[in-house]
Amino acid sequence: MIEEPFAQGRSLIHRMEPGIKIPAALALSLAAALCKHFSIIWVYLLISILLVFAARLDLRAVTKRLKPLFWFLAMIWVLLPLTFEGRILYQYGWVRVTEPGLLLSAMITLKSVTIVLIFTALVATMPAASLGNGLHRLHVPDKLVFLFLMCYRYIAVIEEEYNRLIRAARFRGFTPKTDLHSYKTFAYLAGMLFVRASLRARRVHKAMLCRGFNGKFHTLDVYLPNRLNSIFLTAVLCVSMGLLIYEHIWF
Repeated sequence: MIEEPFAQGRSLIHRMEPGIKIPAALALSLAAALCKHFSIIWVYLLISILLVFAARLDLRAVTKRLKPLFWFLAMIWVLLPLTFEGRILYQYGWVRVTEPGLLLSAMITLKSVTIVLIFTALVATMPAASLGNGLHRLHVPDKLVFLFLMCYRYIAVIEEEYNRLIRAARFRGFTPKTDLHSYKTFAYLAGMLFVRASLRARRVHKAMLCRGFNGKFHTLDVYLPNRLNSIFLTAVLCVSMGLLIYEHIWF
């Protein structure tokens, strides 16, 4: 199974209803993505950090989740300042560092970190089953919810099948190289993986039908009406709309 390091907890964020946290995360992320001024994007970043602390997440685990993003942002910082047109801050030979490139790189960095922290605090604090329940309560089509949950559940199963095929190939003396034989072997492995995945899907479907599956998932999670959920969602929507309006009027 895919790891869910932030799904377990006793914070107020963890106890909130999934149908509240999903639209809150979408609203804040969309507002942050539309932001164009540094004085406002810093406010969104502060909100995302406060959400992380409110969820009582392990800061080391959060930093670890940000590492792949930092590698992508490193390429942004290398390319944009050298290729973007505008006022030149530094030049050595043909190498030119422009001010608009640096500003755009900084804006992309702040937005990316903010959005990742928002989704980590609000969406990653739910198990996959609760996330599917929240999508269903938001009237997302049942087929999409079903597809999401089944893909999430059986990614690990497909990985096990792939590891089993690779292990069998190595037992037969296969060593990956950059030659035609290796390419053919990997093509055969990919085809066999699809065949085994199809057979496993048929068996799982038959097992689900034997257990009375009728195309819908039923959950045991019960979320009682809570005023805190409504207050939180209202506050998030008001803050997002307020910052957007403030930026549009004053900048």
